[in-house]
Amino acid sequence: MTIRVLPDVLISQIAAGEVVERPAAALKEILENSLDAGATDIQIDLEQGGIKRIRVADNGGGIAHDELALALTRHATSKIASLADLEQVASLGFRGEALASIAAIARVQLTSRSADAEHAWAVQAEGGRLDVPAPAARATGTTIDIQDLFFSTPARRKFLKTEATEYAHCAETVRRLALANPQVSFTLSHNGRTQLRLNAEPASARVRQVLGEAFEQNSIAVEAAAGVLRVFGWVIRPSAATGSRDSQHVFVNGRYVRDKLIVHALKEAYRDVLHHQLNPAYCLFIELPPDLVDVNVHPAKTEIRFRDSRGVHQFLFHAVERLLSAPVAADVAVAAARPSQTSPQPGWVAPRQTAMPLQVSEAMAFYAPLDQGARAQDSEVVPSMRLVPDDGADAPPLGYALAQLHGVYVLAQNAQGIVLVDMHAAHERVVYEKLKTALDARAVPAQTLLIPVALTVDARDVAEISPHLDQLAGIGFELSVTSPTSVAVRSVPWLLKDADPVELTRAVLAEVAEFGVARLLAERRNELLATLACHGAVRANRRLTLPEMNALLREMEATERAGQCNHGRPTWFQVSLGELDAMFMRGR
Repeated sequence: MTIRVLPDVLISQIAAGEVVERPAAALKEILENSLDAGATDIQIDLEQGGIKRIRVADNGGGIAHDELALALTRHATSKIASLADLEQVASLGFRGEALASIAAIARVQLTSRSADAEHAWAVQAEGGRLDVPAPAARATGTTIDIQDLFFSTPARRKFLKTEATEYAHCAETVRRLALANPQVSFTLSHNGRTQLRLNAEPASARVRQVLGEAFEQNSIAVEAAAGVLRVFGWVIRPSAATGSRDSQHVFVNGRYVRDKLIVHALKEAYRDVLHHQLNPAYCLFIELPPDLVDVNVHPAKTEIRFRDSRGVHQFLFHAVERLLSAPVAADVAVAAARPSQTSPQPGWVAPRQTAMPLQVSEAMAFYAPLDQGARAQDSEVVPSMRLVPDDGADAPPLGYALAQLHGVYVLAQNAQGIVLVDMHAAHERVVYEKLKTALDARAVPAQTLLIPVALTVDARDVAEISPHLDQLAGIGFELSVTSPTSVAVRSVPWLLKDADPVELTRAVLAEVAEFGVARLLAERRNELLATLACHGAVRANRRLTLPEMNALLREMEATERAGQCNHGRPTWFQVSLGELDAMFMRGR
């Protein structure tokens, strides 16, 4: 076979497969060029999901007459001239491939007028062949009209989806760029009908317009910096997370990216507060010097590489994780300000469990005398009312307990209205955080059992734990191997001293069987502690006294991430006085 040089048109058509996968990819490249040109108003018209036509008009700086044809030539760009420029690139486009690739597979008309030109000029391209520029009429800026995408590569066209699907991808592209550029107005029309109109506005208003009011009302503002790294934006509250990944937007130096390192850092930040079936929503903007990130990984420019990937990962993780561990007081204030609180997932039923006492003796010491005084003062008055100020104005964030509902929930009154608490979920979080703190300090107190408990286990479990008995003792479990198929439990963590030692040990051994001791005590340490905390938390249908209920509320207020249990379910909900008034039509 003879080696030959491919024609330029064929080279462009091959390259188009990487740059222009579908209409949305072509639209992204064109919009990025408009933004690089300084446009503040961009008009987008689509037909048949962008397959039939993509027309973008902007008011940017325009293209000079003698450079118009060059703009449709491969590897022609005004944005870089050397390797040093590439390493410092701050523009969205820079490779000089997109317009040439589009011109190789579609019918393109490029019309532009620079600020100092007497009139506009237009050039047409079809299947890679360029015409001579001709005079045209338009104001300063550029219009690019793309028709019959992939007409010259019909095999590629067959891989496109339905018109509705391709339009949805195009609309998402517009929304992403609009999020990163709130100072620019965007108008999107499809088949002659306006679908999206965004005026230039502050970033928070643009987020509300693009991601919706539900995201705005249930999000937390993020702003953090470390050296040359900065991140700002919004992340969803764990209680408002859904199963969808559609609202996950990350921008690095203004460029929308899909980066596994960033996704992993954010997932880890939510790990302790999010139900495993749910996904967080976020809109985050990361800024760092251009030479610390490589955007020239792929022609689509959505993949990037950080020079210090570990540093970026840790920075993002800690910035969001600290925010999600904010005290309950802040959540109460936000919950009261919102129109309504997100409801738990439908169909979830609280498990029926046996009773066990609360480990909240320190907080209970304050309330016990109050409860006793109330009982002695007036036996005809409901004792719980004696523990609540008349107006609740000076109440703590989660208020004072009024009653226990159906053996599962605590009802409390605070200054904003009423609070409902899932007592098992709340206590589970309290115990979990105490276990983590104790283990971090390498000071997990153990409770020695008066009579060691023997249990029969699988021989493989015995073989697995035998070399690691000292490590297990470090988390409060003192076990001894009594035979190839049995162990004796001599002590358990003090925080779990009222739990069933057999069930606790079997839970640990089940985790050991799946992950091994070394991995369990390292990377899966928190999952193990969460399992233990679930066994050690107060169970449903356990009747609590008012001091116990109030003690639990105070413990929650002093505990990080108290808004969610270890499995990501909400632990409490605020119902404001305004919502109560609306229920009963007061003031109408």
